Amino acid sequence: MSADDKRNEQVDEHNEPAEAAAEQANGAEPSGESSELEALSAKLQEYQDQALRAQAEMQNVRRRAEIDVEKAHKFAVEKFVKELLPVADSLEKAVESTEGQENAGELVASIREGVEMTLNLFMNSIKKFNVEQVNPVGEPFDPNQHEAMSMVPAPDAEPNSVVAVVQKGYLLNGRVVRPAMVVVAKAENAPKIDEQA
Repeated sequence: MSADDKRNEQVDEHNEPAEAAAEQANGAEPSGESSELEALSAKLQEYQDQALRAQAEMQNVRRRAEIDVEKAHKFAVEKFVKELLPVADSLEKAVESTEGQENAGELVASIREGVEMTLNLFMNSIKKFNVEQVNPVGEPFDPNQHEAMSMVPAPDAEPNSVVAVVQKGYLLNGRVVRPAMVVVAKAENAPKIDEQA
């Protein structure tokens, strides 16, 4: 090796640390720090995603809780309404029992009038709490709101329509509290069903 080659080699060795320092000053990083920065960036993205998911879950929980509270307010009186329905049934039966008794006298007429007034007052009171009566005579049978007690041949009625109501049903805010017990019209050519099975 000549003296010139040795000098060039010494200059190159002397310049390498200076070049590395210049790269660091210009923002270039050695490969070890670059992978660490990428790992930290990935962790940051993961934590941001987890925070967004947690926030969305909290909103869902809050929304579900609000719906539950709304339903609790809407249907809080359901048990109370169920207990009052026999009172309405009894008042209706009392009115029905005096029908056709116009000749029975003034006492029966005044009792009937009092019972009718009490029944109307009662029905108006429960309507204030969004309780509505279901009296589906002539309507198509709806298994969600009606309970079929029997099927009878009814040539003048549509098949599968309600021809008589045994007991009226009630809804609370559109939800069935008690289904209406009904008699349903049977199609004339319908096969006979063994009701004892």
